[in-house]
Amino acid sequence: MNDHVGTVLEQWAAERPDLDVSPMAVVGRLSRVARRFDEQLAATFAKHGLDAASFDVLATLRRSGAPYTLSPKDLTASSMVTSSAIAQRLNRLEAQGYVLRAPSSEDRRGKQVTLTDAGRTAVDAALPDHVATEHRLLAILDGSERKVLAALLAKLEA
Repeated sequence: MNDHVGTVLEQWAAERPDLDVSPMAVVGRLSRVARRFDEQLAATFAKHGLDAASFDVLATLRRSGAPYTLSPKDLTASSMVTSSAIAQRLNRLEAQGYVLRAPSSEDRRGKQVTLTDAGRTAVDAALPDHVATEHRLLAILDGSERKVLAALLAKLEA
């Protein structure tokens, strides 16, 4: 392919023909595509006063179903936010009025995080734009190509 990564591969082939640099074709392109996608998604979230991590936390609570409540541990396990970032993210979302933290009814030492009406409104407003951005980013692929790519990426993730 005649793209940046293709040029890099050609250069390495000329300079180090003894090395199989073929993984760079996949890893390099995945990195470049992920960066471009992240930039586009960030712009979409910013229109709604959110960032990717905040949206992810709100969306995780929203898709968990009523009463839209999870423990911080379950929230971390179900979202794309790391455990080290979850407390900071929850502090920010609580200050914005998007979530409430309260003692767990099951475990007095534990906490429960609940999506507020304002949080639900925010995530419900951002979600259609988020999905539209993802559709736009993948528009070059037809439905069967998307399924194959999703399956291959799931295989890599596993």
